[in-house]
Amino acid sequence: MRPLLICDCDEVLLHMVRHFGDWVGEAHDMDFTVGHPEVFRTLRHRSTGERPAMEKAWELLGGFFPAEMGRQTLVPHAAEALAALSEQADIVVLTNIADECRGPRGDQLAKFGIDARVECNSGGKGGPVARLVAEYGATVAVFVDDLPVHHESVATHAPGVHRLHMVSEPELAPHIAPAPHAHARIDDWRDARAWIAARFEAGSPAPT
Repeated sequence: MRPLLICDCDEVLLHMVRHFGDWVGEAHDMDFTVGHPEVFRTLRHRSTGERPAMEKAWELLGGFFPAEMGRQTLVPHAAEALAALSEQADIVVLTNIADECRGPRGDQLAKFGIDARVECNSGGKGGPVARLVAEYGATVAVFVDDLPVHHESVATHAPGVHRLHMVSEPELAPHIAPAPHAHARIDDWRDARAWIAARFEAGSPAPT
């Protein structure tokens, strides 16, 4: 069986928070600070300085997807890395957005030259990762995500999967500590590609 790469999208393959910040400023008159570990808690109404409730923040995020996805830009070297890795592995993009965004997300990635299966998810990614590994029958798999909580979930539900923590937004990366449940932290796709390829070539599950 071929190896399997399961990869997040936002802040891994595509820049999102910087474009979300531009949009909420233009459309909702809010300020938003990218360089903060809890980015959505930095939202402030410009007129009052008050922070919206988290329910409102999630509502705003829902307004960004899929209507404003066209603002997003490709992370440097991501498309080239996935194209090279696809020669030796199957690739699935596992993204935490609403299921109705599956088609728009696939079209969005294809526009950037990324041809991969897209799976939408809500909540922890450990269960979906375990199911994908079983579906593909992969003896070696790599998971890439920017959020530490998902690495912890995968460590619990699919411990044999190699876990790579990546935060590709340069304004955000310095403020995010390496995920304790990841096997490595790499924020540049040129180095990440080599790390992933080495895991595939070794052909062994991750140490548990």
